[in-house]
Amino acid sequence: MEVILIKDVEKLGFADDVVNVRPGYALNYLFPQGYAVVKNHSNLAQLSGRVKAREKKEAKLLEQINEISTRLQGATLKIGAKVGTTDKIFGSVTSYHVAEAIKNQCQIEVDRRKIKIVEGEVKTVGNYTAEVGLGASHKVNVAFEVVAE
Repeated sequence: MEVILIKDVEKLGFADDVVNVRPGYALNYLFPQGYAVVKNHSNLAQLSGRVKAREKKEAKLLEQINEISTRLQGATLKIGAKVGTTDKIFGSVTSYHVAEAIKNQCQIEVDRRKIKIVEGEVKTVGNYTAEVGLGASHKVNVAFEVVAE
């Protein structure tokens, strides 16, 4: 029996896939749980509409990601930190500080959990690089400078 998946089903397929399953599995599990619908002309027409809408949405999202990545690549962020006499920072600069600098200096909201500082811990004044994840497979390297306050 061929069905169209509405939601992702583990070990079977992803949403909007057309898969072949046994009738008992479809009737007793997939249909009652709302994971799938029967493959027929009206449901195939709805599927094509959903696929077109998703492609349009993904194209718009990709355009936004490209614009944000060009703005981030061109910017050099400055992060102020309290420093001792030997240019050593009290504490360290973390992904939270980088996210706040991006928010304040570039007016771009970035999730701090998607920021990874390439050099590891930042405990001294200097120039560093952070990798910012903007989507599933889109990453941008951002240069930032730690300066004394």
